[in-house]
Amino acid sequence: MSHNTFGHLFRFTTWGESHGPAIGVVVDGVPPRIPLVERDIQRYLDKRRPGTSRFVTQRREPDRVEILSGTLNGVTTGTPISLLIRNEDARSKDYEAIKDLYRPGHADYTYDAKYGIRDYRGGGRSSARETASRVAAGAVARKVLGATVKIRGALVQIGEHEIDRKRWDWRECAKNPFWCPDARMAKTWESYLDSLRKAGDSVGAVIEVIAEGVPAGWGAPIYGKLDSDLAAALMGINAVKGVEVGAGMAAATLTGTANADEMRMKGGKVTFLSNHAGGILGGISTGQDIVARFAVKPTSSILTPRRTVTAKGKNAMIATKGRHDPCVGIRAVPIGEAMVACVLADHMLRHRAQIG
Repeated sequence: MSHNTFGHLFRFTTWGESHGPAIGVVVDGVPPRIPLVERDIQRYLDKRRPGTSRFVTQRREPDRVEILSGTLNGVTTGTPISLLIRNEDARSKDYEAIKDLYRPGHADYTYDAKYGIRDYRGGGRSSARETASRVAAGAVARKVLGATVKIRGALVQIGEHEIDRKRWDWRECAKNPFWCPDARMAKTWESYLDSLRKAGDSVGAVIEVIAEGVPAGWGAPIYGKLDSDLAAALMGINAVKGVEVGAGMAAATLTGTANADEMRMKGGKVTFLSNHAGGILGGISTGQDIVARFAVKPTSSILTPRRTVTAKGKNAMIATKGRHDPCVGIRAVPIGEAMVACVLADHMLRHRAQIG
């Protein structure tokens, strides 16, 4: 299997399967003498960790990270950083009954069609378990970026229930299990997801990630655009089916006069009167907040029986038992943050290499 590596100057390679002994990531391109210890990474893994509320999978993984290489006395050496996360609560027996069935909405059929073999135990490499490795890489990327760049994500929509942006409060994200900036909508989501879980169903979601403190100038035309790399990074997350930057799809409904982010000088610096571009013009950062959103499809593993086929080409029915998220979008918030961090760290190093 190829294409397990992401990035250019800052790049990472993930490895391992959902029900194997461990997963991990090798992060390359990190400059030397950057402070990095395991707790710098653990704080972000704890955000993604399963079993933290009744609204996510009850698989109990501590997701404790171990730094195997690339640091000395708490700082990076400039050599590859290898990170290990052991799997401690895999229950492969949950998948025995469906090992010869293709789960609708999953990659079971496509993996089999491509490779002639698939790991039925939770999906192997196609499992969202792999994203823990990305979150670990994202934690390293944040250290490369430094404290001046702040990256925060929030869940802004579950199903048809969207937050009221007038009630947006970042402090609320840490007070509810959804990373929701609207306290009132978080209560609505609680009852909504409880009803879906009881019905054996699931639902999709929209996550928004905002990066503050990115200076003007990162990104490169024509084929190294910052927004195209962000789109690829977010689209590469499991279950993501749509990505937009700034106004995104809504830009099609705007006029030129409404969409243009007008400019003025303030304190000797260029400022913008709006941010429909999401902080990126011509593939290059403007110095404004970078704003990206991505849509996650409903969890495919559900109790409700669905029509499918077997690996031997027979029609069948399937109901997926086990421990699954009623909405995978909840744990996608720290994953989205991590991928944005990795792209920004890569572009920071690429900008430094070209411009100095």
